[in-house]
Amino acid sequence: MIDIKLVRDEPDRVRASQQARGEDPGIVDAILAADERRRSSLGEFESLRAEQKTVSRSVGAAMGAFQKAKKGGAADAEHLEKVAHEARTHAARLSEQVKALESAADEAGAELETLLRKVGNVIIDGVPVGGEDDYVVLDTIGTPRDFAAEGFEPLDHLALGERLGAIDMERGAKVGGARFYYLTGVGALLELALLNMAIAQATAAGFTAMITPTLARPEIMVGAGFMDAHAEEVYRLEADDLYLTGTSEVALAGYHADEIIDLSDGPKRYAGWSACYRREAGSHGKDTRGIIRVHQFHKVEMFSYCRPEDAEAEHQRLLAWEREMLAKIEVPYRIIDTAAGDLGGPAARKFDCEAWVPTQGKYRELTSTSNCTTYQARRLNTRERDPNGSGTRAVATLNGTLGTTRWLVAILENHQQPDGSVRVPEALRPFLGMDVLKPLG
Repeated sequence: MIDIKLVRDEPDRVRASQQARGEDPGIVDAILAADERRRSSLGEFESLRAEQKTVSRSVGAAMGAFQKAKKGGAADAEHLEKVAHEARTHAARLSEQVKALESAADEAGAELETLLRKVGNVIIDGVPVGGEDDYVVLDTIGTPRDFAAEGFEPLDHLALGERLGAIDMERGAKVGGARFYYLTGVGALLELALLNMAIAQATAAGFTAMITPTLARPEIMVGAGFMDAHAEEVYRLEADDLYLTGTSEVALAGYHADEIIDLSDGPKRYAGWSACYRREAGSHGKDTRGIIRVHQFHKVEMFSYCRPEDAEAEHQRLLAWEREMLAKIEVPYRIIDTAAGDLGGPAARKFDCEAWVPTQGKYRELTSTSNCTTYQARRLNTRERDPNGSGTRAVATLNGTLGTTRWLVAILENHQQPDGSVRVPEALRPFLGMDVLKPLG
């Protein structure tokens, strides 16, 4: 969640971020009010608790003096008994007040945390304002093929996949239902080749390769920011109170939860390979043909822990590594700066790389890279020693895709030939062991 200090010090910035996301900026005032109630209750609590300790000591002294006077038959024993009784009564009254103030502080603290969790990460200056269609195109790379000039009508990826013996949607639906599929023969080999190429690139760049869990506990899902606005997208195993992850980002974000990590030698970078599961709630009727929008797929995800002041530079590095991968599959693509209203809660900025899909006549997302600043780390309690020597502080986390099952759509459609074969991009050939995918028969 966002830093309460940021809300206190720069409330207008947080309001502007909420406005840009299309969210209620009024929540900032509610947060500040809850924070003030909590701080006020805590202040009174601490003051009264100190008084309570002093009074408690005086009760002991008064009781001691009374018992001594009573035992010795002193004339002032009755007076001392009255003093001791008043001290006890005062101590009891203070104890009740202290408990009430502590309860009030706890309630305000719980309310404050609930409110803070409703606020998405504060966007970075320059992020476009608006919703899904208000992105800004930053760069366009490559030119779509003119199939008409080449003299043939391109097939979509499913028709190509069926001719190649690479995709079987019918049997996928028979076994798993709608939006499930089999990758068969060269389809399976093509996906493995793509993901292995992604892992090879990542490890060459210094990433640690990871095969991650695909089940996560609720606190990890919440900490990574996947149980807020998009909880309906997540599969839950109710009997086990576990969730199927939609990306290895979740597992990689949780890898250093509740740890103090050392970033003195630079960012910690991981490349996670996992199966991913998404319910695709709300996507009824969208992309029902083929493997563009499915319930299960494979992905290689980059994940970086770095110092907060280095996060924007690290974001550009992740984007550069995505560009490198996209260049290897030789498809036209563009890079967009995603608008604030289309960002997930954890992201302060997100760049998408969208490949040209010839049969749809438009660009479709293949990768995204998000700068989550300290949002996830704050929730998951991932810290570093403050370089200034003042305790610990939250680190920054970032993520970016290096390859997914969806990439097969762009590869098949952009590299198809008139005879139904598909040319394999040169960089992919050593991983696949083929230059051309040929139709069956």
